[in-house]
Amino acid sequence: MEDLIPLGKTDIRISPVGLGTWQWGDRAMWSYGTTHTDRDIHEAFQRSVAGGINFFDTAEVYGKGRSEVLLGECLRETVPAGSGVPVVVATKFAPWPLRVRRGALVQALRASLTRLGLDRVDLYQIHFPFSVVPVAVWANALADAMEAGLTRSVGVSNYSAAQMRQAHEVLSRRGIPLASNQVEYHLLNRKVERNGVLQSCRELGVTLIAYSPLAKGLLTGKYTPQNRPPGMRKYTIGSGRLSSIQPLLGLMREVGQAHGGKSPAQVALNWLTCKSAVPIPGAKNAHQAQENAAATGWRLHAAEIAALDSGISS
Repeated sequence: MEDLIPLGKTDIRISPVGLGTWQWGDRAMWSYGTTHTDRDIHEAFQRSVAGGINFFDTAEVYGKGRSEVLLGECLRETVPAGSGVPVVVATKFAPWPLRVRRGALVQALRASLTRLGLDRVDLYQIHFPFSVVPVAVWANALADAMEAGLTRSVGVSNYSAAQMRQAHEVLSRRGIPLASNQVEYHLLNRKVERNGVLQSCRELGVTLIAYSPLAKGLLTGKYTPQNRPPGMRKYTIGSGRLSSIQPLLGLMREVGQAHGGKSPAQVALNWLTCKSAVPIPGAKNAHQAQENAAATGWRLHAAEIAALDSGISS
């Protein structure tokens, strides 16, 4: 794993690849057969930490809090108090339509802290901007959480460039930096390169956290027109879509071979780090966690990045 990098303009240092825990709390997928156990999750966390990953992202809505509970258990089991291991924990507030009071954010954060078993988190984020409450109100609520000592830094998620700039301005007036904006970003979805989000992050010193960095498995190379994703995704991702990305996957395999046999998934994650983004792939077991960790410690060449850039986009 490469050296830790700064989270925005804060003194918090994170690994260049983190781990997203959405799947940890999701039970809906289990209707198609159990894909992991709690023990698998604990092993994924342990292997991630051993591989140099120290940044873990969750949210109150993941499994209705189950993901936060599991992450808290992992922290107590693998990273005992006083161990000195710099694990960075991020979670999110969901601004549901019925949450109209500014104080709802701090109240929700306290509930998340209870589930995590922590006195404070390292990063607290607004999960999405679709709310009857203005951006400025929730930005001030984030500042309230900082001043209450419940979080070390604050961020947003799924914010446009304009919304992010507004939140940044409100927080700046209270002397607090906007640390991050978490958005979907991967080789099959590069909208942030065109809509101003990536450029605004660079200008403001905001870390872009990339969720779904493997396009929900499409960039791993395991799915083909003959081997479509399981469950409901089989019906939402057609064979035409899978056929169209095969040339890109072939290029990713070639690039990976040039770097000692890296997988398409590792190439996809490394491409994001080369774009100054912090990808947060999921991991439901130790093997997946180990694969994620091996996406760093090396770097794509400029010509390889350019070739991948021209491969496919949306």
